[in-house]
Amino acid sequence: MSPMRRCSRSACRRTAVATLTYVYADSTAVLGPLATYAEPHSYDLCAEHSERLVAPRGWEVIRLAPDPAALGPSNDDLLALADAVREAGRRPEPAPQQPAPGEGGARRGHLRALPDPDA
Repeated sequence: MSPMRRCSRSACRRTAVATLTYVYADSTAVLGPLATYAEPHSYDLCAEHSERLVAPRGWEVIRLAPDPAALGPSNDDLLALADAVREAGRRPEPAPQQPAPGEGGARRGHLRALPDPDA
């Protein structure tokens, strides 16, 4: 498990909950849910600092609210987990019997493996 990320503000030791990214070309600051990975040109902020965020004069702040449905496990996650548990609980199928060396060939579908006549 990855360590918790801390707020990027100096002297703040709180856990980060949001990521701030600047779009300089558009004079826009985008504040959204905590990014999956820490990026070099973005800033992780705690709840207090993300709520108090103000942008420079002439800049726009876009606040992206997290989708509440995306916070918990999805149906796909739960189905994948159930499939993995079912697969792990299955008994292994017995390995096909291999003929002893020198005994005719093993039949595999429509092909037959023949013993080497020079052996």
